[in-house]
Amino acid sequence: MASVSPAPPGSEPGVLRRLNVNVGVLGHIDSGKTALARALSTVGSTAAFDRAPQSRARGITLDLGFSCLCTELPPHLGLGSGQLQLTLVDCPGHASLIRTIIGGAQIIDLMMLVIDVTKGMQTQSAECLVIGQIACQRMIVVLNKIDLLPEEKRQAAVEKMTKKMQKTLENTRFHGCPVVAVAAKPGGPEAPETVTPIGVSELIEVLKSEAYLPKRDSSGSFLMAIDHCFSIKGQGTVMTGTILSGCVSIGDNVEIPALKVTKKVKSMQMFHTPVTYAMQGDRVGICVTQFDPKLLERGLICTPESLQTVHAAIISLSKISYFRGALQTKAKFHITVGHETVMGRVMFFSPAPDDFNKEPLENGFDFTKEYLYQEEYLSKDSKPSEENKENDQTGERQLPKQQWALLEFEKPVTCPKLCLVIGSKLDTDIHANTCRLAFHGVLLEGMEDKNYTEMCLPKLKVYKLKHKEGQVERLCDDYSVIGRSLFKKETNIQLFVGLKVKLSTGEEGVIEGGFGQSGKFKIHISDGVRPETKALLTATSKKKPKAGKGDAAKEDESNKVDSVQPIRITLLFKRYIFDAQKKMIQS
Repeated sequence: MASVSPAPPGSEPGVLRRLNVNVGVLGHIDSGKTALARALSTVGSTAAFDRAPQSRARGITLDLGFSCLCTELPPHLGLGSGQLQLTLVDCPGHASLIRTIIGGAQIIDLMMLVIDVTKGMQTQSAECLVIGQIACQRMIVVLNKIDLLPEEKRQAAVEKMTKKMQKTLENTRFHGCPVVAVAAKPGGPEAPETVTPIGVSELIEVLKSEAYLPKRDSSGSFLMAIDHCFSIKGQGTVMTGTILSGCVSIGDNVEIPALKVTKKVKSMQMFHTPVTYAMQGDRVGICVTQFDPKLLERGLICTPESLQTVHAAIISLSKISYFRGALQTKAKFHITVGHETVMGRVMFFSPAPDDFNKEPLENGFDFTKEYLYQEEYLSKDSKPSEENKENDQTGERQLPKQQWALLEFEKPVTCPKLCLVIGSKLDTDIHANTCRLAFHGVLLEGMEDKNYTEMCLPKLKVYKLKHKEGQVERLCDDYSVIGRSLFKKETNIQLFVGLKVKLSTGEEGVIEGGFGQSGKFKIHISDGVRPETKALLTATSKKKPKAGKGDAAKEDESNKVDSVQPIRITLLFKRYIFDAQKKMIQS
């Protein structure tokens, strides 16, 4: 169901009034995004056009700004007569405000990537492109500030930059997207407000042609991302934001889960127009009473008791290809969930090697299956780990179709299930020419219990493969041998009794127990020691030095003989990392 408002009272049945499409305005700082939003807009709203005093003082956008452009519905949508409302989400371009940009990107249907035509792609333009690929379906590239190009060379410079941008987008989901050249405010910030923009009417036509019916659904729990909260004297407190799911009407109860507070909706407005109903995709202001706006700068409101507050989560994830370096288990990342960004520690895991080619499970997580612990996210460039050595012996690196991470948050996060998660390294130098966005994924399972390490994690069957090697020291009898170098002297060998081992000569046996005090042990081979193995061991023992020499000399000689052709003992087992008893399991 598209976000199309019903016809106003008294109009003909079936006539559609308004289709709302959320358009993100993203780009590098000083590319002219706010000037573009102002040139396009017919109505300004929350924090639009840098109204905040801090933004005016610093001359940059510090927060999300919202405004809208209303035009007639384009015929290709097949909706008949009515209005197309393009809600413009003006995102800040400064690197330090990436959290705000990510929050803004999650509520957009269509994106405008604003490029300063005199500079081309810059660091934050690239990051905005990455966010766009994660969060939205369609994009228009806007080459701004064409008034700065000499008129006689303008056409050639625009064509050159257009080709450059098309080349940049070649391997992205936005390959072949429209490129439009404009001057949102010829003469720059100091120019009078009456100055006429260049190319904006052409851009509006492209926006109309790119408009589509976004997937909307009014069913399900109400959830809204709040980006501004302020009081109006005599009215109450207004919370403005975008509805992420469900719908809301005047008189409904809504919860502010971060504060555990429930309030009744007193009135609602969409761009200064009173409404009684709003649904998924709509930009709306909701008025409640007896609530201090200082308590909620941004966050979520929802149907009472419909959201979870989680201390840890399991996500399905993909690495962002532009991020340099490996994604290491135990590393800390800035984790953005909705409008919240918190620090979190990650642990990566994959399917068991036999399940690497299984189709991904999109919207859930199977706790009955076993998973393989990974030291880092597996990619073409990652180093083969002990766990994957067997998997890599063919020479061709096998990568799983799906990978997961356990995120452990430094402070609890309130979010819906299946929400977008982005991991970043925001402490990277903002002047470094590098992508700070590391991975993105979907939250599959949240752990609400504060004691999740004891209550939830033992259900997660992530294992490490353990591989130990020793040597056969001598033959004991036809069905047993004595081994060494598998355990340290202080190891409690009783813990390993009953585990299967394999000799390099092919026999399979079971550890029976310790032998002496030096870490040696006895192996029972139920099918008997093979004649050729006996011959090898007998030959070795005959060559051993006779008694009478010093102990050190004996050991030295013995090692020389053994190193000629030792019979290796291999012990393989797995250990579940969240098993408090640290049991060793063999399949």
